[in-house]
Amino acid sequence: MARPGKKRARAASGVRGGSRNEEPGEGGADEAVAFIAEQVAVLRKLAERHKLDVLHYLLGMTKLEADEHLRLRSKRKLS
Repeated sequence: MARPGKKRARAASGVRGGSRNEEPGEGGADEAVAFIAEQVAVLRKLAERHKLDVLHYLLGMTKLEADEHLRLRSKRKLS
């Protein structure tokens, strides 16, 4: 157990270049956002089916945010 106020040192990943959060073999941020949007849509339907209104709303907002991120990224790539 770590002592309060002390941060643990992170192990070096050994991967050079690319995104610092990207593991070898993973897609980039756009692929992650697309995956999240897809999964959130499924969870949103589940929340709706069980009348979990607040979760349904929050998951809808998450889906909108993911879609907007993808739209803006694709718009920048076209420029």
